[in-house]
Parts: sequence; structure tokens; C-alpha cells
Amino acid sequence: MQERRQTVTDARTPRFPGGDGTTATGERGPATAESPWPVALLGAKLRDYIDRLGTIWVEGQITQWGVSGGNVYGKLKDLDADATVGFTVWSSVRAKIPADLKQGDHVVVLMKANYWLKGGSLTMQVLAMKHVGLGDLLERLERLRAQLADEGLFDARRKKPLPFLPHCIGLVTGKDSDAENDVLRNAQLRWPQVEFRVVHAAVQGDRAVGEVVAAIQKLDTDPDVDVIVVARGGGDFQNLLAFSDERVVRAAAAAVTPIVSAIGHEADRPLLDDVADLRASTPTDAAKRVVPDVTEQSALVGQLRSRIAVRLSAILSTETHRLDGLRSRPALAQPSWIIDARAEDLTRYVSRGVDLVERVVERQERFVAESTSRLRALSPQRTLARGYSITQRADGAIVRTAADAPDSAVLRITTADGAIGAVSTGPASTDEH
Repeated sequence: MQERRQTVTDARTPRFPGGDGTTATGERGPATAESPWPVALLGAKLRDYIDRLGTIWVEGQITQWGVSGGNVYGKLKDLDADATVGFTVWSSVRAKIPADLKQGDHVVVLMKANYWLKGGSLTMQVLAMKHVGLGDLLERLERLRAQLADEGLFDARRKKPLPFLPHCIGLVTGKDSDAENDVLRNAQLRWPQVEFRVVHAAVQGDRAVGEVVAAIQKLDTDPDVDVIVVARGGGDFQNLLAFSDERVVRAAAAAVTPIVSAIGHEADRPLLDDVADLRASTPTDAAKRVVPDVTEQSALVGQLRSRIAVRLSAILSTETHRLDGLRSRPALAQPSWIIDARAEDLTRYVSRGVDLVERVVERQERFVAESTSRLRALSPQRTLARGYSITQRADGAIVRTAADAPDSAVLRITTADGAIGAVSTGPASTDEH
């Protein structure tokens, strides 16, 4: 450290006026192509600018923790954004920080930026580091819980019902974990034909949030998956923080497929439990609540069939007794009495009908005869029969007067029994008659 300070001091010593662009007081003007800055001067200015930042408290998650020569070289990642910064814990400071710090821990760090002029590198020196207090985490989670509740993400009306018998179950869990084995074993014991689509993801650490979100989205877009189970075994509060992350919660809320949260034990309560369509106390409980038991269902089907058989037998017995009661009544026991009782009425009605028809026919016959006599009396044929005739010219006109039949006119004379042709000789004189 003393050597670094001496190097910087030498670099900042005022130079005498000359061709290097310095002033009489040693101050350098703006860097130009004709008067460029020396590297030492640029480094000194960078160091001075960085020194003005002073010490800074930073919050993040340890994603790298390596020990070399008593010093720790690590990286600190932002809790939400994709941003990482390296840090160094010198051995003198390491003795003052908690000994149980490790990769994946959520911490707050007091650090100071230090620009090493000779090597041209920036180092974040850790002056203090501690775990984020449990009270702080709980307070943040409660604020996030209240915010999501205000948005309606925990509303019971949003929750989707689970299918009675899912054909394919999506499972998000750690690879070769106890949670995975518990879900698969218990589900297949209950219903051997059930299928699984397992997507492995980190369930703690800096990769957990991104991988869990990606797994939920992948299974949600699979048309064969009927329900998604997110499972993790037990762990301390900080190990389960990934399942209270806002990105995981919103991914579960946006899923179309029903989500089952099976995180930790009964006492654990990550935010994923509140937004999920079903909360299971353990991974084993999730398997039992998602998959029905084939033995229980077979027994239930047998009970229902028995109840249906008993009910049908009771209905058939009741209807049989009712039919027997109806058949025992006189109307159905001797149905011929209905015909016998109506036979006389039918005979009487038929006889009366015949009489009425005969009377009507006789009356109409008389009417026809009278009408015929009147018609014949008025008929031209009857007039012709009395000796009269009808004379017509060749054009069919009737000759009514002698003037209608000029001399040599061809005439047609119609009598009662036929027609006679004639030729007119002109009108006869009145004296001849």
C-alpha cells in the first residue's frame, strides 16, 4: 500500500513548464493530440474521482466465495437486476466478519472502491460484511405480500380448480432431490398410470429464481401438462427466499395451468403459497392431493354401483306394485265390460243414423223429381214436341220474322225429333193465309 501511495504522489508532483504542456504552477491543461496526458496523470485523476465515493453500504447476494492466502475473492450480485461486482476481503478484515459467510448468502457490505494506479485495476475492498437481518427480510416480504395482495394476485376467485385425474403432471424441483423422489413415488403408488414432465431447476442460490421461472413457463406452454407442482424440501428461511421472489410469484400468477406449491414443511410460508392455486404442506402432501388413490376410487365406484343397484331395485319394486294395483281394478280386470256397455248405444246410434239417412235421401229424391218436372215444363224441347219449330239461317241466326228470311235463303228448321233443310221463297202475302 505504501508503494502504491508513493507512485501516485510522484505522478501528481507538478512539473516545470516546458514542451509537456504543464503550467508554471504544475497544472495540466486539457488533454489534446498536441499535449496529451501521461498515463500516470490519467490514473491519478481516476483514483481521485473514485476516492471521492468514500465508503458505501451495498446489498446483494454472494455468488462467488474463494479463499486464497487468507484473503477472500468473491462476487456480489444484485438481488433483482443482472449486475455483479467483484470484491476482496483482506485477511485483516476477514477476522472481523462472520465466519459462516458463504456463497448464496444474502448480505450487506461496507466497501470502498480502490483504484490501483500501478496495475490500472479497480478493487472493491470490503471493510465490513454481515448477513441481512431476519427482521429486515420479513419486513420486505410483508411489504411485497401487501403489494401483491392489493393487486389481487392472492384473490381466491383467481384460483383455478385442479383436474380430478391429471394425465400428465409437470414437476419443478431440484435434480435428484428428496422432494422429487417423494412426489414421484407417492403419486405413482396412488395411480400407477400417471405421467410426469420433470424440469429440474436450482432451488436455492443465485440461479434459483431464473431457473424456476423458466421451468414454470416451459411447463405452462406444454399442452399435455394438466397441473404443475413446484416442490422443494425443507430448509432454513433464507434457503426458501427464491420462492418468495416477486418474479417467481408473478410467473405463477400468469400461468394458465393450475399451480401447486409444495415448498418446505408445514410451518414454511413463502409467497408462492399465497398465489398458487393449491398449497400443499409438503411434497408428499402435494402428490396425495393432486393424484387420487386408485384403491380408494375403485372402492368408491363399487359403493356407488351398489347404491345404484339398490335404488333401481327399489324403483322397480315400487312400479311393479303400482302396476299390480292398476291391473286389479275392475276396469282392467274385465275390460270387456266397456265394450258390452257401449254395444247397445252403438246399435241404437247406427239404427237412428240409417233412418235419418233414408229420410234425407227420400226427401232429396222428391225434390229432384219436382225440379225435373219444372225444368221439363220450361224446356224448349217440350215446346217443340207440341208442334213448334225453330228456323235458323245458314249463319245460325234465328228467323223471327219473314223479313229475316229473304228469297232463296238457305234455312235450317229444327223440330222435336230432328232438323230439316229448306230454301226460302220469299215472304208470303197476308191474303194467302
